[in-house]
Amino acid sequence: MKPPRWKRRLAATLLSLTAFGAAAQALPDSRNPLQTASSLLDHLDAGRFEQAEAQLTEQMASAVPAERLQAVWQSLPAQAGAAIGRGQATSADSGGITLVTIPLHYERASLVARIGIDAEGRIAGFLIQPVPPPAAEPPAADAPFTESEVSVGQGEQALPATLALPRAASTEHPVPGVVLVHGSGAQDRDETIGPNRVFLDLARGLGEQGIAVLRYEKRSKARPQDFKADFDIDDETTDDAVAAISTLASTPGVDPAQIYAFGHSLGGMLAPRILARAPSAAGAILFAAPARSLLDILIEQNQRLAALDGDVSDAEATAIRTLQTQVAAVRAGGDVPLEQSPMRQPAGYWRSVERVDPLAEARNLGQPMLMLQGGRDIQVVEADWQLWREAFADDPRFSFRHYPALNHLGIAGDGPGTLQEYQTPGHVDARLIADVAEWIRSRARP
Repeated sequence: MKPPRWKRRLAATLLSLTAFGAAAQALPDSRNPLQTASSLLDHLDAGRFEQAEAQLTEQMASAVPAERLQAVWQSLPAQAGAAIGRGQATSADSGGITLVTIPLHYERASLVARIGIDAEGRIAGFLIQPVPPPAAEPPAADAPFTESEVSVGQGEQALPATLALPRAASTEHPVPGVVLVHGSGAQDRDETIGPNRVFLDLARGLGEQGIAVLRYEKRSKARPQDFKADFDIDDETTDDAVAAISTLASTPGVDPAQIYAFGHSLGGMLAPRILARAPSAAGAILFAAPARSLLDILIEQNQRLAALDGDVSDAEATAIRTLQTQVAAVRAGGDVPLEQSPMRQPAGYWRSVERVDPLAEARNLGQPMLMLQGGRDIQVVEADWQLWREAFADDPRFSFRHYPALNHLGIAGDGPGTLQEYQTPGHVDARLIADVAEWIRSRARP
């Protein structure tokens, strides 16, 4: 039995995402980026996968050899229908790497190819993804908050960000503030997943309730070229969250003594670590926060998703065994080639994740924490929620809120959770947002 379409689509998405994440480094300009990128796609369309590989940098070719290019490219028509042409190519410089964007038109979907070119005209990054949704509408003119463009960090490595600031905020009457910290992956400031924008909903919902919110582009999304071969979880997430807390604390009209980190998924797991490195922060909200090893959860997620339709195919079983072997190699120590590491991320990155113990780190803190969990979450599940409760249910610093109808994105639904529902437009539950606002207000200084 063939795996259902959504499983095949997920596998292709992971293949294409890891190709770019493994190879994008700080690279100089190319003089002919549009021609180089178009040539790559021409080779792929014609089935000349060896020629396509020959255009790649050595590092990129190691991560994505010809057979992997072939698997990704040939999977697209099965998901999106026959190819019917390309759109106008555009290019832009991003911190030294020339990024070429080419729309790809298929019968049932619109995709976009993003290709990074180095100074010698070699392909240094390659990503195929769905066309992003249109920009969100601005807040209503009579909204009780405004939105403005700001940045997190300094110089060319600063990250673009958006500040939602209540209109009532002033130096005389400062308001509490929240920094939103992403889950795993190359997330934008809205934490856009399909047609849903988790962080946009949170920012505007909390803004309406008198709380300032700072959301920013994750570094892996905005500046992947900043990562060196030995980057770790702090380079990817922790350090930028700490910088964002500092940015929000220095914002006029925001109370620097009432800044909270809101971590979703991976961001929730790292929230205690963030608080430890930003001791002036008042506390944290942890939504769908893993309590166990992320590598164990990664295997578990793949097993769960493979079994959702009641049938684990031979290909799925093989992929799971491969992942288990990769995890074991990372844990054994020593050098692990990128292509033999989970999701083609460096072994050092995964080892830095393995060193994170969120329960132990939370025990060493004095700040309060609000724990949130959806009952229909198929990514961070009841086992993690129960570990948090067993560790801290009697700790007065911790508050717990469980929402039976919510999925991993905080969106309500019926029946068992699925990945398909991530592609259905929805909004973060209003009750969850209200609970966060109420918890923050209950801790405000008199």
